Formats: sequence, structure tokens, C-alpha cells
Amino acid sequence: MVIAIDGPAGAGKSTVARAVARALGLTYLDSGAMYRCVALAALRSGASLDDGIGLGRLVRGLQVALADGRVSLDGEDVTDAIRAPDVSAAASRVSVHPEVREAMVERQRALIAAGDYVAEGRDIGTVVSPDATLKLFLTASDTERARRRAAETGEQLADVRAAQARRDARDREREHGALRAADDAVEIDTTGLSVDEVAGRIADLAVQRGIGRS
Repeated sequence: MVIAIDGPAGAGKSTVARAVARALGLTYLDSGAMYRCVALAALRSGASLDDGIGLGRLVRGLQVALADGRVSLDGEDVTDAIRAPDVSAAASRVSVHPEVREAMVERQRALIAAGDYVAEGRDIGTVVSPDATLKLFLTASDTERARRRAAETGEQLADVRAAQARRDARDREREHGALRAADDAVEIDTTGLSVDEVAGRIADLAVQRGIGRS
């Protein structure tokens, strides 16, 4: 069973998904962290971010683990390393390649099949788990999204907005796993809302569908 939460960068997916998972007693799956691991591995190895075939081979040789809010890559804790701005930018580039996405989707589906998850990303409800019990699509104004990202990374707001625009374009225009709301997703604009307010709305929807704790 899975609750799928999709949306663009800065919409609050990760924070909200963690809160929903805690509230409902489910496991949190951060698909974005998995792509960031690929990006970090590519940067460290000097692999071309434009070589889809080579990156596909790289992905299949990686050991990525998510547990207790920590992320490990080949046995190394990279929870903080994958949040660096250069890794974020690289993650957006490597994720456009179908070879990378195919390998990641296989891993994500295997995880979901083995448990009950709140999974967040950009194509969970459309590609990874189209039969998800509950699908959400979170968004926020461009300004709000950039402000949140700048507060998280310490970068200049103008730089964040420019990077955000480029990433949005890549995410929406890529051929495989493009960013869009599933036809049956509930859309929530998180602008001006607290994490607890958004998580509460989702938890209520989940309980109405018989998911998690009542």
C-alpha cells in the first residue's frame, strides 16, 4: 500500500511526507534521495551527466539504503552530502535519462511491494505506483518555493529562482517520468500553509480511505 505525494521542488513534499508517515504509522520513502545518490556517485566518479547509458550501468552497481531518516550509498552515510547544491543540480540532470529512471523505478516498486509507504517524488503516482491508494500533488507559488529552498541551502534567492526555473523545465519536459499530477490526484497548494496543516489534510484523506491509524 502506498500514499503517493508528487510535486515540484520546494513544494514541501519531503517534510510533509515525513509528517504523514509518522502520523499514520507508515514508512517514508524519499525517491529524490535515491536520484541524489546517483548524482553524487556520478560526480565523484567523473561520469558524464549526459551519458544515459553509462549512468544506467552506474545505477545498477550502486547500493542505496534509506533507514531512520538517513541515506547511505555503498555503505557510506551521505545524508548531508546529497543535499549540496551541486548534487541537487546534477540530480535533475541525471534523472532525465530513461536508463536511470528505469533502474530507479524498479527499486522503488520493489520497496513499495514489500511494505506500506508514504512515497514522495515527481512520478510516484503516475509511473512508480499508478495504483496508489491515495495520490497527492503538492505545489506552491514560485516565490514561496524559492524562498523555502534558499532558507534550506543558504543560497541567494535570485540564484535559487534561476536554478528552480531550469529544473522545473527539465522535470516537465522530459520524455520519461515527466512531472505532472496524476488524473486522480488531490492537488494541494501549500503556499502559506504550515507543515502540520498540509500533513493534517492528507492524514484525514488517508483515514477516510481506511489507511493508517484512525
